[in-house]
Amino acid sequence: MNQDKVKTASLWQLFGVFAKIGAFTIGGGYAMIPLIQRELSSRGWISDEELPDIVALSQSAPGIMAVNISIFAGYRIRGLKGSLAATLGAVMPSFIIILAIAMVFSGFKDNPVVVSIFKGIRPVVIALIAVPMLNMAKKSCRTWWAWALAALSLLMVAFVGISPIYILLAVIIVSFSYTYIKMKKEAGR
Repeated sequence: MNQDKVKTASLWQLFGVFAKIGAFTIGGGYAMIPLIQRELSSRGWISDEELPDIVALSQSAPGIMAVNISIFAGYRIRGLKGSLAATLGAVMPSFIIILAIAMVFSGFKDNPVVVSIFKGIRPVVIALIAVPMLNMAKKSCRTWWAWALAALSLLMVAFVGISPIYILLAVIIVSFSYTYIKMKKEAGR
């Protein structure tokens, strides 16, 4: 990653980019990922290889994923001040939009046109979530067993109802055990 290009990112630029992302993503968190990738990668602020790490950290941290992504990406780009600028940029449009909607929506909430608009938005949000997840899977799952683990995890969460926490804990324990045993065997040689 070109550090000089990262240094040229002003706090206002960071705020503006995340305000744009926050204003044009419906659904938050996962729906933000394609815009974040395009906006930050095209400016050279983060690499395509760093984005999955930022998303993983954002998922692991408590709180709203969109805010967590903003915090981690902003910190990566400009440190603590970058975190604050990116987070304010990401949440301000939503705050203003929700405030405006709350002020006028009660008179329109049963309007058939408004109901139809929200029904039409739902499939788009699903697509906005699915596309970056597939792109991340292509970059992260480089072996057949990684694809198998991803598919098994999806099935267990979606259809069996197992908590992702248990799956993550199991994978951590198995990975640690495998690495420990492998290192012990290599040390014995």
